[in-house]
Amino acid sequence: MTNPYILVIDDEPEIRELVQDILEDEKYHVETAKNGEEARKILLERRPNVILLDIWMPDIDGISLLKEWVDSGELPAPVIMMSGHGNVETAVEATRLGAYDYLEKPLSLAKLLLTVERALENAQIKKENVGLKKQVAHTIEPTGHSAIIQRLKEQFKRVAQHDTGVLITGEAGAGKETYARYLHSQSNRKDQAFVEVSVAAISKGHSPRELFGNEHEGRVNYGCLEEAAGGILFIDEVGDMDLETQAQMVGALDSNSFYRIDGSEPVQINVRIIAATQKNLEEEVQKGTFREDLFFHLNVVPLHIPPLREHHEDVPELLNYYIDFFVIHEKLAWRKFSLGAQNYLRNYSWPGNIRELKNLVQRLLILGAGEEISQEEVESSLNGMTQDDSNNNMDTLGISLDQPLRKAREQFESLYLEHQLAKHRGNVSKMAKEVGMERTHLYRKLRSFSIEIKDRR
Repeated sequence: MTNPYILVIDDEPEIRELVQDILEDEKYHVETAKNGEEARKILLERRPNVILLDIWMPDIDGISLLKEWVDSGELPAPVIMMSGHGNVETAVEATRLGAYDYLEKPLSLAKLLLTVERALENAQIKKENVGLKKQVAHTIEPTGHSAIIQRLKEQFKRVAQHDTGVLITGEAGAGKETYARYLHSQSNRKDQAFVEVSVAAISKGHSPRELFGNEHEGRVNYGCLEEAAGGILFIDEVGDMDLETQAQMVGALDSNSFYRIDGSEPVQINVRIIAATQKNLEEEVQKGTFREDLFFHLNVVPLHIPPLREHHEDVPELLNYYIDFFVIHEKLAWRKFSLGAQNYLRNYSWPGNIRELKNLVQRLLILGAGEEISQEEVESSLNGMTQDDSNNNMDTLGISLDQPLRKAREQFESLYLEHQLAKHRGNVSKMAKEVGMERTHLYRKLRSFSIEIKDRR
């Protein structure tokens, strides 16, 4: 693990040296710049964890430099302003632009260290909150007490202790991301970032920019590799990565550095890669669609997630877990599966694996009525879907893809509005706010689908 990296920007050599000595005594890695131009060059090479920025400098003042970063899209790191000639208006302007704090010169040693420490903590909390908001639907520990799942969790715990590449394989919906997050929670990088990128979800040709970031007219857009600095980068569906991006990934993993798109200076990285795929990468290597050297980089420790049908004894526990999840997080009415329904689902083939089970539970809580979920209701909801036709239907929603777009869209809209109305217990004001529609338009839309509001209150 690397120590936090701090950039000090000040035109006074004595101040730069003093702050550098103080911070390096506290085991921080420190780099200094004497003006804005030098700072821009350093920022192109590496993203700091905290920036200490003087207000008065010969080429550009600190407020203007701060505004330049804001205008480029985001601050490169928490910024602590420093000045011996500042005033209240300057401090207010710096805060308005997003500066974390303001220090007056001569600097207090204790206040400097405390402010840097709090800025680092604040940045980490923000990063964790973003991750929580994005991944609220994911559990840290995989659910299940079957022998196969217990053994698998023990494997992941052991592998987590070694900072090696991991390749997770398994069918779609089997829980590969959940296990990647579990590995992160058990590793020595658990207090650092977990950044996920799904190759399959990136528009064609945009993978390099998403992973490596880019530079344009001196401004930097950071990619996932830099966002995950010090932590773990989870690359989902890595088998869909194009050959050009694969070559860039090999270069990055070989040298622990990479070039941003249109960048001229190498960026050093310290990140652990966990990749996942439902493809057989050895076969893809033979076909020439996946690079052998990248496969060897990723496949240091291969781990396979079994399909749900191979540990069907965990089905009742998974059903209860997702009932509780949707009741707590989406405020859906609590229901329970009858013994007959549970037995039926234990023996179901689950072509969509845990993802299909999760969506089935959600659908039954949204559309069903009564405290108990019967076997007949389950069979009706599954609608006779099998492995053969699961690729041609949206098994998560029960909407056929083999129909005109207009009709499929109408079916989805109706189901979506039913869900939102049930979630907000018939409160159209709250529903309108969440779905982003004006209330009058929303009322008309509900009536067009014959959705009764009073039934949900």
